[in-house]
Amino acid sequence: MYAMIQFPDLSPDIFSISIAGVEFALRWYALAYIVGILIAWRLALAALKRPALWPDQTPPMRPEQVEDLLTWIILGVILGGRLGYVLFYQPGVYLSDPLQILKVWEGGMAFHGGLIGVVVASWIFATRHNIPKLGMADLVAHTVAPGLLLGRLANFVNAELWGRPTDLPWGVAFPGYSAQDCGQALGEICARHPSQLYEAMMEGLLLGAVLLWLAYRRGAFHRPGLILGVFLAVYGAARFLVEFFRQPDAQFISSGNPLGLAWQIDGTGITQGQMLSLPMILLGLFFILRAQSRAAG
Repeated sequence: MYAMIQFPDLSPDIFSISIAGVEFALRWYALAYIVGILIAWRLALAALKRPALWPDQTPPMRPEQVEDLLTWIILGVILGGRLGYVLFYQPGVYLSDPLQILKVWEGGMAFHGGLIGVVVASWIFATRHNIPKLGMADLVAHTVAPGLLLGRLANFVNAELWGRPTDLPWGVAFPGYSAQDCGQALGEICARHPSQLYEAMMEGLLLGAVLLWLAYRRGAFHRPGLILGVFLAVYGAARFLVEFFRQPDAQFISSGNPLGLAWQIDGTGITQGQMLSLPMILLGLFFILRAQSRAAG
């Protein structure tokens, strides 16, 4: 038996109450969304109140507009995240029973879909209020990492989105039949990569530190599109890397495709998460090069 970490006795619910026979619970994942949005709101306000951070000392929007923008972004996250999960990961299941799409409380949100939803919502908001789109995109992008950090920590608490089997000493024995179904010998315990924590460190701590450093120490807001590009490129690269350790969704795994590759040739390929991350990386590099070339010119 190799060394491993037993999953701690954690509940996905912070607390629950029963009213008239109906159970209401506050879950860690919901709290992660709430706190992440509040932190993003405060970061946006702090940046807007420092004109020196922006070109011509002119922030792209007024602080009082941030609350309205947040409403649009929340709708974009929820609608985009849900529809993205349906279209990218389980289209057949939901098309056979479209009413299942509305049951967001049962889980099933995709970051890439949520990102598209935020882009669409922000674009509409910026167009309606005549706000510079790249400036607003940079403002939003530099606030996202804390929410990603908290969301991945909540995934760990919920014992979901765990990684592939591993014999490394920090492997975690997650509870549940699916997590323990690693093809190991009868009676042995299976340990898996804590890929949620890998993502929390790279998409949350690392990415957040880089974005704040660029914004407050390197004058990145003066080069519209630079922070947006770094966010897209670094998140996409981090997600692409973590996919080598993260267990793919069950619908992609079969006896002939044990690695859950969404696209492959002769057993070599990439997962659905990696496929969706590649456009992010390329688009991020485009915005970075565009911002640098305009600054140089």
